[in-house]
Amino acid sequence: MELDELRTDCARRQKKGVHFILASILVWGLVLAIDLTGLSTELKNLLTFCCSAVLFPAAWGVANRLGIDFAGKGNPLSKLGLLFSLNQLLYILIVMWVYSAVPEKMVMVYAMVFGAHLMPFSWLYRSRSYLVLSIAVPIASLVVGILLPPYALCIMMVVTEAAFSLCLLKECKTLPKE
Repeated sequence: MELDELRTDCARRQKKGVHFILASILVWGLVLAIDLTGLSTELKNLLTFCCSAVLFPAAWGVANRLGIDFAGKGNPLSKLGLLFSLNQLLYILIVMWVYSAVPEKMVMVYAMVFGAHLMPFSWLYRSRSYLVLSIAVPIASLVVGILLPPYALCIMMVVTEAAFSLCLLKECKTLPKE
C-alpha cells in the first residue's frame, strides 16, 4: 500500500480516533465533577491527573462497543498514531510544573496540552476537525482559563469534545469504503 492508502485505511479502521475523543468526554466530565467539589486546589489537581488514567481503558471500551479497530492491526501507521499520543506524556511534564508553580492554572494548561497534541492526527487522518481543534482548544483554553473559573473550562472541554466527536463521525461517513 502507498502512504495515502495507509492513511485512509488507518482513518477507516480507527474511525479517525473517535473512540479516544468520546472517552475524553468522560475524562473531562470527571475533572468537572472534581472541580465542583470543595476540595483544596492541590487535591483537585492531583485527582485531575488521576482522571487521565481512565482514558485508555474507556477508549478501548468505546472502540469495542463501536466495532473500531483499537490498535489498527496490520497498518504500520498505527504505530505512528501511538507515537503521536505518547508525545503528550512529554508535555505533561509542563503540566506537572504548573501543578506546583501555579496550581490554580493547572487545569487550563492541561486543556491546552490536550488540544495541542491533536495536531499530528490532522495529518494522519486527513482531518480538518483535528486541525481546527488543535489550534482552537489551546487558544480557547487560555482565554477561558484566564477569564473564568476552572469549572467553566471543564464545561467548555466537555462540550467541545462532544462536538468534536460528532464532527469526526461525520468525517468518517465520507471515507471511501474498503
